[in-house]
Amino acid sequence: MRDFNFYLNSISEIGFVEKASNAIVYVSGLPKIKTDEIVMFETGKIGIVLSFSPQIVEVLTFSKEPISHGTKVVRTNEFLKIPVGAELFGRIIDPLGNPLTAMNAYKKPAALRGINTVAGGILSRKTITRQLETGVPIVDLVMPLGFGQRELIIGDRKTGKTNFLMQAILAQVKQKHICIYAAIGKKRLDIKDAEEFFRKQGIADKVILVATGFDDPIGLSFLVPFSAMTISEHFRDEGYDVLLVLDDLTTHAKFYREISLLGKRFPGRNSYPGDIFYTHAKLLERAGNFVTQKGEKAITCLPVAETVQGDLSGYIQTNIMSMTDGHLYFDSDLFAKGRRPAINPFLSVTRVGRQTQSTLKRDINREILSFLTISEKMQNFTHFGAELTESTKVTLAVADKVIQFLDQAIANTMPINLQILLFRMLWDNILQNKNVEPIGKDINKIINTYLTKPEIGKAIDQTIADAKSFNDLLKVMREKGESLLSSLKA
Repeated sequence: MRDFNFYLNSISEIGFVEKASNAIVYVSGLPKIKTDEIVMFETGKIGIVLSFSPQIVEVLTFSKEPISHGTKVVRTNEFLKIPVGAELFGRIIDPLGNPLTAMNAYKKPAALRGINTVAGGILSRKTITRQLETGVPIVDLVMPLGFGQRELIIGDRKTGKTNFLMQAILAQVKQKHICIYAAIGKKRLDIKDAEEFFRKQGIADKVILVATGFDDPIGLSFLVPFSAMTISEHFRDEGYDVLLVLDDLTTHAKFYREISLLGKRFPGRNSYPGDIFYTHAKLLERAGNFVTQKGEKAITCLPVAETVQGDLSGYIQTNIMSMTDGHLYFDSDLFAKGRRPAINPFLSVTRVGRQTQSTLKRDINREILSFLTISEKMQNFTHFGAELTESTKVTLAVADKVIQFLDQAIANTMPINLQILLFRMLWDNILQNKNVEPIGKDINKIINTYLTKPEIGKAIDQTIADAKSFNDLLKVMREKGESLLSSLKA
């Protein structure tokens, strides 16, 4: 942007700060001001217009330093735009595109894009038909996600939500997709941990982090998800599929509540402003599966919401549930039992994910879900100290093996065809009453062999592609399964 004197001379309107209330500043003058217009203070700081009346203009500032009474203000006749482009990869930036650390300095992209765009209409969208791989079996096989889906990640604090999101980003980067992580009002240590994970996995230069700390101005924290979505739209239009993580929207809602209460908006339920639903809906509606000039491209959005003691009926939580295409519920009880990720498949929903699955994957989905349902019912009997029958003991022992298969270490991401192969080998052993664990402790070696030995990977992919149903796969794998598995372990 230009300096204060340029805008003063070119627009010839000046205002004065009459009152400052933390992040909200009230300005007199500026008769031709517009909503969402950028204003500049004589100190060089900028703000955005929230509302105005004939007498006063309400401005949200992005500065830590307070604005003094009597400070001069000018209009810029510009709306908020942020730099977008490939130069952002490997950077941690604030929502205005500035690097967060001196080590993170970079040459800003020349391209700019408006932060508040209107979501694409129904004619620009396509049905979701492609499955998004997260590398986590319980999601890919039981609760599948599609490209362009908006799936809420919900659960209590410290139940492994962020770890799962890191796995999903890792899996998508390996498939050459664009990944953007938006950290809203996080602790500096949490942002550093995310950066360290990406660096340790060798994908730091392929991910964009848009972040603010909990001590940053609330105006900046409010902008984080909108900036991240704008960057996502840029890469979508460039011809890429994008995975966007918004961590988390309950914190974002709290910042917006603070802004609204400072601005003397009438408080609604839980003191949240009446337009909080509209604010989040406007944001999430910009994600989806789109028809672009470069083909079918998607922005897959994974917003995060935090619950208190597993309460799914909170105001913000239910708001976001109604905007999204399902939710993955992270259960604190399952987390305490050692399940990783601690996703409860019975309380989770995926509304459009299953339509992306083939007949074979749907068969596997039904097999796992029906078996988990039976084992869950039998598990309830053990709480009463009832003497268990042999068949019940066998079922519970098998359930332990299936759950062990569905568990996933944070640094591992398993390709979906490999998941299908290993589950099929496990299931066949169960059907034949073999007490043999097909995977054992070789999971890292198996994944590495699949990814680095193209001939083995192609043989597995072709075998699974030829199977029309799970029964077909069982028949084929009885002939080829052992040799494929031994080649993976070799």
